[in-house]
Amino acid sequence: MQEKEGASVPGYIFPFEKLDVGRESVDLADFVLGLLEHVPQGRHLRLLSQMEGAVTSVAQNIAEGKGRQHRKEFLQYLSIAQGSLYETVTLNEVFGKRLIFSEAESVTIRLRAERLDRKLNGLMNAIRGKGRHGG
Repeated sequence: MQEKEGASVPGYIFPFEKLDVGRESVDLADFVLGLLEHVPQGRHLRLLSQMEGAVTSVAQNIAEGKGRQHRKEFLQYLSIAQGSLYETVTLNEVFGKRLIFSEAESVTIRLRAERLDRKLNGLMNAIRGKGRHGG
């Protein structure tokens, strides 16, 4: 039985979509990208581009890492995702100081990032624990 090109399999879920950190990182990216759409044209283009890259990189690295065959590779991608999250937090601080984001927007980003960081740390610790016990 052939599938139609462009047709999605109903109910199919990619492995990375099952991860809370994956879903939350996509939600964070969506929130930040929505804010960036309202920044006046021509202001801080390089910083805007960096923020777009950093915030979307978190979810992309989680997804790519989940697709790897070995735990060590997944951990490496989770570490890269965490680095991108930290870059997002740093840029958020700059955006708040430059009044690109309101105080409320910056606080929301910070709180979401903190929650995501805790979940990333928990996932990495769980994976490391499995590796030590051979499971």
